[in-house]
Amino acid sequence: MADNAQFFAGLDIGGTTVKTVLVDEMGEVAGEMVEVRSHVKEGYESTFCQLEKALDQLTGNIGVGRKSVKGIGMDVPAPSCDGVIWGQANLAGDWVGTNVRDLFSERLGGVPVYMTNDGNAAALGEYAVRKKHHGALLLVAPGTGLGGGLVLPGGRAYEGASGLALEVGHISVPHREENDELPDCSCGLKGCLEAWVSLVALRRRVGIELSKPENASHPLNDGSPLDEKAFRLRDFAQEGDALAISIFRQQGQILGYGIADLVRVFDPGLVVIGGGLAETDFRDQYMEWVLEGFRERAWPMYLSSPVDPEHSTTRFEWARGGDWPAALGVAYSAREMFRH
Repeated sequence: MADNAQFFAGLDIGGTTVKTVLVDEMGEVAGEMVEVRSHVKEGYESTFCQLEKALDQLTGNIGVGRKSVKGIGMDVPAPSCDGVIWGQANLAGDWVGTNVRDLFSERLGGVPVYMTNDGNAAALGEYAVRKKHHGALLLVAPGTGLGGGLVLPGGRAYEGASGLALEVGHISVPHREENDELPDCSCGLKGCLEAWVSLVALRRRVGIELSKPENASHPLNDGSPLDEKAFRLRDFAQEGDALAISIFRQQGQILGYGIADLVRVFDPGLVVIGGGLAETDFRDQYMEWVLEGFRERAWPMYLSSPVDPEHSTTRFEWARGGDWPAALGVAYSAREMFRH
C-alpha cells in the first residue's frame, strides 16, 4: 500500500454501540467494518476511548497506521450545532454544551472532524450507496422514534442554521384517536407524526386495540409486557394476522400523509424509507400503504409531471444501507471535505 494513501473514517455513535468504517480516496470501503460499545452514558471522555479503539482496529485491519486517517466524520444521537451538543437525549450530562467535535480533533493531534446528527448521517449514507443518483434525497426512518434527513444535490446534508433542521417526526398531522384526542408525543407536544409512526406509537396502539372486547382472545393478550407485545407485532404481521396488519396499515398511511407535506416543502424527487421495516417480509405491502397516504395528501404535480404524465416526480425506495448507512455517510462526507 502506498505510503501516502489517504483514508477517511466514519464513526456512528449510538446509544449502545459505535459502528465504524474506513473509506479510501476513491470512496471504496477499506477493510472490515468495526463495532464497539459506545459508553455514551459514562461521558464523552469514555466514549472517546472507544472511538480511538475502533480507529486502531480499522487501520490495523488494513495494515496502516492511524496517521493515514486524514479526516473523520462523526455522528451523534442528539441535536448539535457546529460541534456542540445541544440536547442530552440518551447521553450523559457532560455532553451537553460541549464541543465534542473540536475536543476529539485535538485528542487526535488535529485530524479534522466533521460532525452531524444521526438522522443526517443516515441520509448521507443512503445517498452515498446510490452512486448513480445525483439529485436530492429525503430519508424518513421509523424506529423507536421517527428520524430523517435531507441531502441536497451534490451530497451535502441540509442541517439548517443551527443544525436542527429535518425533525421530520415532529410535523403535525390531523389524525386523532377514537376518543377525538390528539396522541402525546415524546417531544412534549401532541399530534406529531412520530406519535403515530414509531415503536412508541406501536406500544400505544397495541394497548388500545388489545383492550377492545373483540380482541380479548388475540394471542398477544397473553399477559406479557406491552413493550414485548409491540416488538412481536411485526412477526404477527408477517404471518398475516389481521390485527397486526390493521395497525401497520394505519401507520403506513399516516406516514405517507405526513411525507406529502415534507415533499411539498422540499420536492426532493426521491424519498427513502428506512428503519427496521425495510427488512420485513411485508415491506412491499407497507410501502403501498405509505403510497396510499401520500396520494391522499399530495398535489398531483408531486405524483407525476404535468408535461410528461409518465414521469413520476416523487419516487419512493426502501433504504439500502443496512445497519451501516450513518457510518458510511459521515465517512463519505469526511472524504469530500478533507481529501487533498
